[in-house]
Amino acid sequence: MSDKKIDIAENLENIKKRINDAEIKSGRKAGSVKLMAVSKFHPVEQIKQAVDNGQFLFGENRVKEACEKFTELYEYNPQVHLHIIGQLQSNKVKNAVKISECIQSVDRIELVDLIEKNCAAINKQIKILFELHTGEESKSGFASLEEIENVMEMFVEKKYPHIIPAGFMTMAPFTDDKNLVRKSFITLREASLKVKKDFPEYAQSLSELSMGMSGDFEIAIEEGSTLVRVGTAIFGERDYQ
Repeated sequence: MSDKKIDIAENLENIKKRINDAEIKSGRKAGSVKLMAVSKFHPVEQIKQAVDNGQFLFGENRVKEACEKFTELYEYNPQVHLHIIGQLQSNKVKNAVKISECIQSVDRIELVDLIEKNCAAINKQIKILFELHTGEESKSGFASLEEIENVMEMFVEKKYPHIIPAGFMTMAPFTDDKNLVRKSFITLREASLKVKKDFPEYAQSLSELSMGMSGDFEIAIEEGSTLVRVGTAIFGERDYQ
């Protein structure tokens, strides 16, 4: 890592203030937006510092890394919560289900089938978010709202008793064009409203809108985000050598 000392407590305080300011600016209720600390590539010691400063919700991209770190962190503080936020390969589903309480990056119906199968094997319920492709071609996610609604039909038919459809997530395009970023978030919000209208029995369950990262979370909050995923602004840059 860099020699520059990272003040995680100060960074968390700053981010929480910015979230609160964005809530006020948007006419949102204070505390309506949750902060997820994205801890990928950062060591357990840094995550413990965040926990000691009142941060309990974390996101990890890599299942193997998450298992190694959060087995210890759950013992360190039972209030810790983990979501898997990276593109999930089929052979990683078994461990992802064991280690996390929510998989945000659900991008295909085959993945939903695998999550149900692995949850049933250990009698565990888990939340999922449907990832919708709204940005760059390289980003994962369901290609269309129709595909998500096809999966929701399976929920209506009670095909997935161990899965709770809890909302939606997206990654905005990596660009300085704020209009494109905002368009991405608007697309997800409108998709959420459409699905909740078409499946009213799941409208309350599908409440999460996970959108916004270190560089764009204030825009996301303006457009209705309920959960922002912030890594660099909390933990600093990470050297990968």
